[in-house]
Amino acid sequence: MDKLTLIKVGGKIVEESGSLESLLQKFSLIEGHKVLVHGGGRTTTQLASRLGIESPMVDGRRITDAETLKIVIMVYAGLVNKTIVAGLQALGQNAIGLTGADLNYMRSEKRPVGEIDYGFVGDVKEVNAEILANLIFQGAVPVLAPLTHDKKGNLLNTNADTIAGEAAKALAKYFDVTLVFCFEKKGVLMDENDDDSVIPEITRKSFKDYVAKGIISGGMIPKLENAYEAIDAGVKEVIITSADTISSGTGTRVI
Repeated sequence: MDKLTLIKVGGKIVEESGSLESLLQKFSLIEGHKVLVHGGGRTTTQLASRLGIESPMVDGRRITDAETLKIVIMVYAGLVNKTIVAGLQALGQNAIGLTGADLNYMRSEKRPVGEIDYGFVGDVKEVNAEILANLIFQGAVPVLAPLTHDKKGNLLNTNADTIAGEAAKALAKYFDVTLVFCFEKKGVLMDENDDDSVIPEITRKSFKDYVAKGIISGGMIPKLENAYEAIDAGVKEVIITSADTISSGTGTRVI
């Protein structure tokens, strides 16, 4: 099978012109088929504040009421997504920006109300990987916004890590997929105060050991759990690294 690299990059990197330009340059150097998944939360928060709309967060997840949803759509599907697409076109990458509603590539359902009502947030139920694969085989570079739809006319805010994981798992039927999660550090660190203490490889056993010892904690635990879910579903490998090193393949390799 052909190789495909799927990069998930956080909003902070794509929302600042300098870091975005650097990211897109490095992304364009990746050989073979590729997909980019992006966030955009800081711009959403800033715009909501300017418009006098509260945009509360619970455990890092945005509560998306009807007014916030409008801003989320404008920022994710519009400003951020199309800025990335235009930047990639300038680098000779034939990019196409998509939400889950486009070509019905990713369908979700509104999250049920539990202890917290997250509002218009979608949990992914179906990925039309054939549609994405056909675009990729035709030479397109999909740029996926963190929005899905319920096939009832509603767009739903969906976590970008989830979009990346679900797309990678579905595309594993057609490609040898490497899933890359970018964040501000060079990888998973042995010592959070030492940016150069990157753990080069993490196995299932060492993951459990690191969690037990408190070396891996907080938000990194679900990120690694998602990585193993992806591997169980056929993704070849998962790399956790910084945006500066996406074209070099360095960082923490989850095996």
